[in-house]
Amino acid sequence: MRRKLLTSVALVGSLLALGACGSADAESTTASTASTEAAGASQAAPEGGQEAMPEPDLKEIPDVVATVNGEEISGKDFSGVYESQFQQMALQAQMSGQDLDQDALKKQTLDTMVGSELLVQDARASGHEATDQDVDALLEETAKSQQLGSVDELMAAYKERGFAEDQVRSDARKQVLMTAAIEEIDVPKPTEAELKKLYDQAAAAQPPAEGGGGEASGAEGAPAETPAFEDLKPQLEQQVTAQKQNEAIMERMEELKKGADVEIKL
Repeated sequence: MRRKLLTSVALVGSLLALGACGSADAESTTASTASTEAAGASQAAPEGGQEAMPEPDLKEIPDVVATVNGEEISGKDFSGVYESQFQQMALQAQMSGQDLDQDALKKQTLDTMVGSELLVQDARASGHEATDQDVDALLEETAKSQQLGSVDELMAAYKERGFAEDQVRSDARKQVLMTAAIEEIDVPKPTEAELKKLYDQAAAAQPPAEGGGGEASGAEGAPAETPAFEDLKPQLEQQVTAQKQNEAIMERMEELKKGADVEIKL
């Protein structure tokens, strides 16, 4: 699992992102492009052309939304995570013409935050530690991935977004521990049958080729040529592995919840 610090907004977000990766198929690039184009169209649409994006409902969020074996999950952390997830889900709902159930999304978000905290606690119980050197390494890795020259520049960027340095370092420490817990979870390798099934699904959903000239594009209205299975195999393996990893993580969370003292206050 790639370790990328996104601060507490994404301590849970990294797990929610796994769910998104796990549900993706070989059409993900096409879907991503379509989503980007739709978002651009939404921003450029004249007044009255497309409905405005809804706002996240953050009213009446308590100071503490849950306790997990005595550890508190603050309303501030929850609001940050929820707002991030809401923006993604609201865009998807707008594109599909469906209503977004904010109560259900809040429940899902908090449930995953509880699971994240349990993974961190599980790592500590298993003897894992997050040293200052581990934290520094993660911060340096994150700065590099964001094409920033130093950790100081990274901290300055987080400060502009409202995150204090001590909060960022605390979240980095938790992410090191959560990663350690996740790395101990057994994830089955994708089978050839699973890869071929995903390939066939992607091939069947391939959009028609544009135009009608030449063998490369095919006849007008005919499906565009799909790359060979062996050429797509590395991407297929990544997608199936992500899905299996997500399922394994969620199963582990459910196991940990059975023996945990969790109080939901939201």
